[in-house]
Amino acid sequence: QVQLVESGGGLVQAGGSLRLSCAASGGTFSSYAMAWFRQAPGKEREFVVSVSRSGGSIYYADSVKGRFTISRDNAKNTVYLQMNSLKPEDTAVYYCAADLVTGQAMRRILPKYWGQGTQVTVSS
Repeated sequence: QVQLVESGGGLVQAGGSLRLSCAASGGTFSSYAMAWFRQAPGKEREFVVSVSRSGGSIYYADSVKGRFTISRDNAKNTVYLQMNSLKPEDTAVYYCAADLVTGQAMRRILPKYWGQGTQVTVSS
């Protein structure tokens, strides 16, 4: 069973950048597809991006394509989310998630393992 801990959230002005990290422990990290989800106040949790176990396949939500980049380091048991050109509508709690499925499947399912979330606030 894997445990996930996110870090790197904060307050940034529109147009700025943040890098989120998600450190995994308690499992074989390279066995899990990883994803980032987010939930804004009053809204449902939404898929942001996922990456396959090897890192070779990546799937982005249209809303973040071209601005966000996911990467993973299987040697460090960590997945990252580089967020550039941030917009006020990116404000949300960002969650790291993991499951024993493909990266593509992470777009459609509710993953089994979740971190506690990290707040990202983008001011206009």
